Amino acid sequence: MKRLFIALKVEPGESLLMMMSSLKAGLRKDSINWTYPGNIHITLAFLGDTEEKMINPLYSMLKEICTGLGQFQIILKGSGVFRNFTDPRIIWTGIETSEKLIRLNDIIINGLKSINIKLEDRPFNPHLTLGRIKHINDKTGLKTLIEQFQNSEFQVIPVSEVILYESILSQSVPLYKPVSSFKL
Repeated sequence: MKRLFIALKVEPGESLLMMMSSLKAGLRKDSINWTYPGNIHITLAFLGDTEEKMINPLYSMLKEICTGLGQFQIILKGSGVFRNFTDPRIIWTGIETSEKLIRLNDIIINGLKSINIKLEDRPFNPHLTLGRIKHINDKTGLKTLIEQFQNSEFQVIPVSEVILYESILSQSVPLYKPVSSFKL
């Protein structure tokens, strides 16, 4: 079994890195697992533990559906938390609405269903996870920090491939190992 997910790689630019640095500094007294910049990505589908026999059909499906879709761009914009400010769990940066990104996700989800890979039934909410909150002391301070970046545009991301990753959990930083990439 391999723990797999399908994602778009994001190379954080200067604006995004500065925002992350500002958040880390402002929240340094809190218990937050910050995402290592090399691990930043946009998850299109989390497959979880996947049997080895499903990997070849997965490769074939991804190659077939990705080929010829065409490259596009997305814009990283805004910030927020998942759950809510009363019980925050995830600090994120958003993606400006992109019909091409939504279409790509729909095509991948339908392709996964066609090869009988079961997924959680959740609406697609494209974002970059910046940090996972274990404990926060000052929720008002968190809200104030997040609101500073709520309407900020951080960078334009070119999208030219979809990557199948293996997630290898460790005691420190999880390793996201690219298994294969599929050009659009």
